[in-house]
Amino acid sequence: MYHRFNESKYPSTNIQLDVFKNQLEIIENENMRFIHPNDFGKKISQNKQERKVLLTIDDGLLSFYQNAWPILRDKKIPFILFVNTREVGAFNYMTWSQILELHKNENVEIGNHSHSHEYLVEEKEEVIKNDIIKSINIFKNKLGKNSDFFSYPFGEYSNEFKKIIKDLGFKYAFGQHSGVIDETKDYFELPRFPINEKYGDVKRFKTLMRTLPFKYKSIVPEDKYLLQSNNPPVVKIKFLENIKGLKNINCFSNEGNKWRNSEISFKETNLLEIKIAEKFISERGRINCSLKENDGFWRWLGIQYVVSDK
Repeated sequence: MYHRFNESKYPSTNIQLDVFKNQLEIIENENMRFIHPNDFGKKISQNKQERKVLLTIDDGLLSFYQNAWPILRDKKIPFILFVNTREVGAFNYMTWSQILELHKNENVEIGNHSHSHEYLVEEKEEVIKNDIIKSINIFKNKLGKNSDFFSYPFGEYSNEFKKIIKDLGFKYAFGQHSGVIDETKDYFELPRFPINEKYGDVKRFKTLMRTLPFKYKSIVPEDKYLLQSNNPPVVKIKFLENIKGLKNINCFSNEGNKWRNSEISFKETNLLEIKIAEKFISERGRINCSLKENDGFWRWLGIQYVVSDK
């Protein structure tokens, strides 16, 4: 997941263009295939051993159009550009004319990113629904159709938010928690690796390209919107059976606003319990679990909770 390109004053959402070009070369050198959004659902369930990448860009910022789009266009690399409709045409954002230019390209999907891009997860159901319906209507008016793809603003969602997105006809929805997609993942809380100046250097990017999915049956608590009465949560992950070396898993969390090694235990052969000792203090509680494989590969699973002040 990307946002800005060559906008150094926003390091948390920016990537330098020379680094981005290097990242594309790394993907190609790893013999990984770029997925076309049209084939996304099919590619998840088929060719499971084939390593694949879906590029996504959030917000429709002008620096993407000016700097990254010409590269992706010339290389014919497919991607999804997620657009929040309220900001189209505003300062430093793409215009509808520019978005239409991309929309006409066979390798581009214009995904829905809400209308307002506010902290919708904190809002009442009616407010969320009205915001998304407004974006859908604008999509239909400007592009002739709405997208099957949705990206939650700030990657934040709840069970209620997920249900609204399902009921409005979307097929897939993405967060901003790190991880690798496979057929066991919920199609309405799909992970992505956020890439920026801090987390986009060549060494880390090469590691990301060698991550594998952690296949699981369930995660408790299921709702990623965490009330203070449930903070800290007791997290339980039920993995698929026969994951080799599962007992060697390591998990880390940002409990107490400080990243630390989590206390873990197995209640069953494939049921992992993660004990969070302190409350999540920041607005997002994060847990990352990894397992080293052979040949420099890693299994990776990220979980993100939106922490309510209620």
